[in-house]
Amino acid sequence: MKNKIISWLAATLAIIVSAYLLPGVTVLSFFAAFVTAVVLGIINAFIKPVLIILTLPLNVLTLGLFTFIINALLIMLTGIIVPGFEVTSFWWALLFGLILSLVNFMLNSVVED
Repeated sequence: MKNKIISWLAATLAIIVSAYLLPGVTVLSFFAAFVTAVVLGIINAFIKPVLIILTLPLNVLTLGLFTFIINALLIMLTGIIVPGFEVTSFWWALLFGLILSLVNFMLNSVVED
C-alpha cells in the first residue's frame, strides 16, 4: 500500500511538472493533479488494453506509433472527466503524454533507488 501511494504521488508530481512545461495543459491544484493521476491510472488499466487489442492491426501497421494516439485520446478523456484538469487540443494531449512518460520515468528511477 505504501508503494502505491508513493507511486501515485510521483505520478501527481509528474503531472504537475508536465502541465507546467506545456501552456496547453492546465492543472488547477495539487488535488486535481492527484485525482488526474488516479483516473489516468484507472483508465490505463481498464480501457487502454481493450483499445490496444481492438486497434492491433493498425498498431502493427504503424509499428506501434498508433499507441501515442490512443494515449492522447485517453488523456483527453481524463481531461473531460476530472474537474481542474484541462487539455486544450489533441496535439497538447499528445505532447503531454510524451513529456509525462519521460518525467514519470525519471521520478520512478529516483524513487526506486
